[in-house]
Amino acid sequence: MNNFFHRLAEKTAHSLGSAWAFVLALCTVLAWAASGPAFHYNDTWQLTINTGTTIVTFLMVFLIQNTQNREARATQLKLDELLRAIEQARTSMVNLQDLSDKELDALERDFRRLGRTDKDLQEEVAREKAARST
Repeated sequence: MNNFFHRLAEKTAHSLGSAWAFVLALCTVLAWAASGPAFHYNDTWQLTINTGTTIVTFLMVFLIQNTQNREARATQLKLDELLRAIEQARTSMVNLQDLSDKELDALERDFRRLGRTDKDLQEEVAREKAARST
């Protein structure tokens, strides 16, 4: 079942992410709008597009989420492999997703500091000191 759903989700996400899918959706909406006068813009005519778009949206949420979960997992595994392969890398970084938001914020601040020049770092430290003193 999982394999079938994965294949379905991948193919559907790929197909519905194409320009042709957009054109088809646009044509559907235009045809619906053009049919309004024939149906005297009645409640059933309005309900048709509302129901159709709601059903499609509901189903697409699950397909998109499945695809994003798999892509995020694959990306995470690739990054883990890079950390493992680079000798100077901190392999403790492999399980960062298990840290609390507070721990992740602290680590992010550390990396921002590493990426700045000495002058930028001095300015940031001065701003932090000034903010703490007020």
